[in-house]
Amino acid sequence: MDRSASTTCAMSDTPAEWRRHDDAPLSSLRRGTGPRMVFVHGFTQTGRSWIPVAEQFTNDHEVVLVDAPAHGDSRHIGASLSEGADLLAATCAAATYVGYSMGARLCLHLALAHPHLVRSLVLIGGTGGITNDTERAQRMRADETLADQILADGVDQFLERWLSLPLFATLPASAHGIDDRRSNTALGLASSLRHAGSGTQVPLWNELHRISAPTLVIAGELDAKFSDLGHQLVSAIGTNATFVGIPGTGHAAHLEDPEAVTAALRTLPA
Repeated sequence: MDRSASTTCAMSDTPAEWRRHDDAPLSSLRRGTGPRMVFVHGFTQTGRSWIPVAEQFTNDHEVVLVDAPAHGDSRHIGASLSEGADLLAATCAAATYVGYSMGARLCLHLALAHPHLVRSLVLIGGTGGITNDTERAQRMRADETLADQILADGVDQFLERWLSLPLFATLPASAHGIDDRRSNTALGLASSLRHAGSGTQVPLWNELHRISAPTLVIAGELDAKFSDLGHQLVSAIGTNATFVGIPGTGHAAHLEDPEAVTAALRTLPA
């Protein structure tokens, strides 16, 4: 694990009800009491990006918003997906785990490496990995080039390009969470791409049948690629997995329609 990324202070505008915890491998915000529910964000975000959904569960859950490796107040930790899953396990222990995009890939690794800790699993915009060796190598090279660009151009210029990708075409500017994303560092984001980008993920498809926890797979209905991958995940996991499409949303369904995603999460066993 690489701990080379620099640190800065926590964002000052976090709602006071959320308590910052820095006494575990990964930094997190926590609030509420009850069964633990852990939310893991996507690339360029922090745990704070989950607040619109997560605050709906604080009356009956202990909610944990994790800063993933190389992001937020965990920006000094560089980790692969498997190492990140171990850090997540050490930070959050037994819980329902909810992951989006990069966070979904971390949660998949966690469910396979530490199945006893996963009471229920939610994957939003997730994938079991790129199966074609050539395509995976191409993606790794593309992520390496992107990491170099972040270091050369800085976070603001990179975020402008990142959020203009077709993947986020349906995400309104009001839901970008740009100030939160800007709290990340170029060194941290480059580290994330190099250690835990999609190209680095060893395909997990042949292992997914080992996941026995109740699993909810979510994708925006306008996100054709990840809707298809979502159905593949359900098929690979088995009868304990269910797919839910969120109408009128794209890749970041939880940012585009927090209410619909919250309603889907409420179908999980307590």
